Amino acid sequence: MDHSVDETTPPGRTLRAGLHHLAVETADLDNCVAWYTDFFGGTAAWTLDTFSDLTRSRLPGIVRLTEVVAAGTRFHLFTRATAYTRPQPDVLQFQHVCMTAASAGELRQWRDRWQRLSASGRYVFARTEAPTEIVVDADGVSSFYAYDVNGLEYEFTHIPAAAQGR
Repeated sequence: MDHSVDETTPPGRTLRAGLHHLAVETADLDNCVAWYTDFFGGTAAWTLDTFSDLTRSRLPGIVRLTEVVAAGTRFHLFTRATAYTRPQPDVLQFQHVCMTAASAGELRQWRDRWQRLSASGRYVFARTEAPTEIVVDADGVSSFYAYDVNGLEYEFTHIPAAAQGR
C-alpha cells in the first residue's frame, strides 16, 4: 500500500471529504420513500429509472432510484430487480449511521416521531423493534438507536458543547 504524501496538498493540511449522500437499498421503494420523507421531513427531489454503465456495474439489477433530501442529508433510495441475488451474509456492510441532533430536546423529538410513524400503521417495517431508550453518558452525550423500514440501524445523538471534540 502506498502511504506517500500527495504533493498537491499544501504542507500541514489534510484532505477533507464531505458526505454527499447515503445510499439505501430497499425491496419496497414506495414504502421507503414515504417513510424517509415523513420521518426525516424531506422531499423526493428526483427519480431515475435509466442508469449509466458504471452505475449498472456497481449496482447490478438496479431498477429505480429516488433522492430524498431531508435533515441536511441526501438519501439515495434504490431498488433492484427481483431476479437480483443479494451477496452472501459475509459481505461487510455498515453497522449503523449516526445522525446528530441540535439539542437534547430535538433528540427526544426524533425518537417521538419514530414512535408516532411506527404506530400509524402506514409503513411496513422489516424489523418491528421500538427505538432504544435515550441514554446519557458521563460526558452528557445522549443517544438512541432505531431501525428504518428496511431494518437498517440509525443512531441519533446530541453532543453538548462541553463534550465537543471528543
